[in-house]
Amino acid sequence: MADIILGFDGSRSARAALEVAVGQARAFGDRLVVVFADEPPGRSASEEFGEHRRAIGEIAERAFSEAKEAARTAGIKVESLLVHEKPPVALETTARGRETRLIVVGTYGEGPFRSAILGSTPHKLLHFSEVPVLCVPSPKERR
Repeated sequence: MADIILGFDGSRSARAALEVAVGQARAFGDRLVVVFADEPPGRSASEEFGEHRRAIGEIAERAFSEAKEAARTAGIKVESLLVHEKPPVALETTARGRETRLIVVGTYGEGPFRSAILGSTPHKLLHFSEVPVLCVPSPKERR
């Protein structure tokens, strides 16, 4: 059994990626590893830093519960990780330390130029990941 690594923050595009990642894990009989990544601004021992970490932990737990429910409903094994790094680094580091089949991330529909300038997570992963990356487009708004 290999791992499917999913970058998940609970956003609309992440939910689309969750659906695809669950399908991939079910098809291959793999485990889903849900990663919520956050690098706090500045690393210090101040009271604000502790509050930031607590708040992020609560947000991550809400996201994890949604992802875990989807995985369990599909009958696949699931693990969740809160990683205090920038998302591309967190996902690549997690993938490198395991037998990983695939990294799955959602996209916000940015074009290649905008994504290169802003440094999106999918763009960075596509350029430096040693593991295949599946970018799932965000669903379009219905009119």
